[in-house]
Amino acid sequence: MVFMKVVLAMAVAGVLTSAAVANPTREQAATFQKKLEQILLNSESRSERVRETAVTEGEVNSYLRFSAGDQVPVGVTEPSIGIAGQGRLTGRAIVDLDAIRRKRGSGGLFDPMSYLTGRLPITASGVLETHQARGKFTLETAAISGVPIPKSFLQEIVSYYSRSDDFPNGINIDDPFDLPAEIQKIEVQPGRATIVQ
Repeated sequence: MVFMKVVLAMAVAGVLTSAAVANPTREQAATFQKKLEQILLNSESRSERVRETAVTEGEVNSYLRFSAGDQVPVGVTEPSIGIAGQGRLTGRAIVDLDAIRRKRGSGGLFDPMSYLTGRLPITASGVLETHQARGKFTLETAAISGVPIPKSFLQEIVSYYSRSDDFPNGINIDDPFDLPAEIQKIEVQPGRATIVQ
């Protein structure tokens, strides 16, 4: 679960936040796993020294493809994250919209969820700002199958798929959040992010 919190810190709804990474590999997934373990070790040992761990877009996406397993919610497949730099993140996932509709029922004739069925690609992009162990993600665009959707529609999807014991109503896209694992900030450069503890 800590992994998902780190990814959520990078992209808030890490599973809903660029085109699939080229050539993901099991080796890159293993490299990311080792870095994740180091981040967790760093959080358990107090130190005055600043510790930085750089992760690449390829490592994160390889981990999502090969190793994330049950850390990705049921109904969400093929998640990928793009790290564009200057805090900008993009993401993509295939999401089962029927599961949401079954849970909440039909909202009537003017409800967009009434017209969208099955498993569809969702993309989102925005800017991540982090400072003093807190983060905030500002959504810029979101789309389903390339068709722009309002933030409220994406929020409903994120809320449904991010529910947990810690977040029974799911995550609110606009809410600031605490960074996990003693992370102080995340610096986003093109193709990579540096976790600062």
